[in-house]
Amino acid sequence: MYVYIRIYAYVCIHKMKSPSLRLYNGSLPNGDRGRRKSRFALCKRPKANGVKPSTVHVACSPQAAKAISSKDQHSISYTLSRVQTVVVEYTHDCNADMFQIGRSTESPIDFVVTDTVAGSQSNADTQSVQSTISRFACRIMCQRTPPFNARIYAAGFDSSKSIFLGEKAAKWKTLDGQMDGLTTNGVLVMHPRHGFTQDAKPGVWREISVCGNVFTLRETRSAQQRGKMVEAESQELLDGSLIDLCGATLLFRTADGLSRTPTVKHLEALRQEINAARPQCPVGFNTLAFPSMRRKDTPDEKQPWVYLQCGHVHGYHDWGNRREERCSRECPMCRTRGPYVPLWLGCEAAFYVDAAPPTHAFSPCGHVCSEKTASFWSQIPLPHGTHTFHAACPFCAQQLNGEHGFVRLIFQGPLD
Repeated sequence: MYVYIRIYAYVCIHKMKSPSLRLYNGSLPNGDRGRRKSRFALCKRPKANGVKPSTVHVACSPQAAKAISSKDQHSISYTLSRVQTVVVEYTHDCNADMFQIGRSTESPIDFVVTDTVAGSQSNADTQSVQSTISRFACRIMCQRTPPFNARIYAAGFDSSKSIFLGEKAAKWKTLDGQMDGLTTNGVLVMHPRHGFTQDAKPGVWREISVCGNVFTLRETRSAQQRGKMVEAESQELLDGSLIDLCGATLLFRTADGLSRTPTVKHLEALRQEINAARPQCPVGFNTLAFPSMRRKDTPDEKQPWVYLQCGHVHGYHDWGNRREERCSRECPMCRTRGPYVPLWLGCEAAFYVDAAPPTHAFSPCGHVCSEKTASFWSQIPLPHGTHTFHAACPFCAQQLNGEHGFVRLIFQGPLD
């Protein structure tokens, strides 16, 4: 539900341990409720529920296909025409656990995700938005033994343990005679180069098929013509992999990767360190302080504000405020005109690529994080709509603007 004019939902899934999906700077607007959470951990199940393909029923009538798919086992139906359907039966895989993600609240879905709107504060604010996320968007298969590899597949099984690809869906027969296909709006994956570290760089977005094959992107999100198959790449998720469901973008974190990520306690210590230096407003000469992590959305009289064009940090004041230019203010320090916004610490630790001090702020939202983290996310082209991409703040999903998408903060006093 990582944005949100439609908010992209950055979901952090901590592989085999404790992951997290985060938006609105570290929490859902109405808190965690059942399977709709800000984090979702992929933990080893008491009993394996994984599945793998087995029998293929070719050239059967729709009636026969319905009879096959109604059995008490998983199946995928590929409708080729009104009179021909291919059904692939799936059998139990005792070596894997399956986790399903989608918009549906039906029991097969482990992790419920929904579209959200940038800047909205509750689910009620998003009711007018027509969701583009599939009810059964994707499934992740995790090996139950080390190294616990996780692989992603487009589409999820419904309550009848079935996946149906209709006549208009993109589908085809592979060279080895098997069937494969794509979902309507697709499941896209991007693996960052050099891992999710301070040296991370954007990777290339690929589309994942129902059978887990990797393809280049279609011309538009729902085009019937598939991209070219990329045989050298796999659907295995890595630390920092981004999963886009056309309305929600999820961030996958492994347990090993999270062990090198700053904790919430570390971010709190950095907040206290900044406040202990007693930065001052150069106009009002009052001491500034970032509010506690628990009050991350409540403005405070000591709240730091920043001129995004230059980076000078002030307290809130009316200096240079002109009614005719409400969206632009003149900085008293350097006379540069630009947006004037409050600063908020980025609270989702899983989005940080290093543990350095929060010295930079995203533009135009004012969320603060380390320089390397700001640089990384400002370079990530997140899918938006059916064929466009743009960089967004990971903490609130607002589209970034300005020359770099972020600005270095200049404090008055000991911090500068």
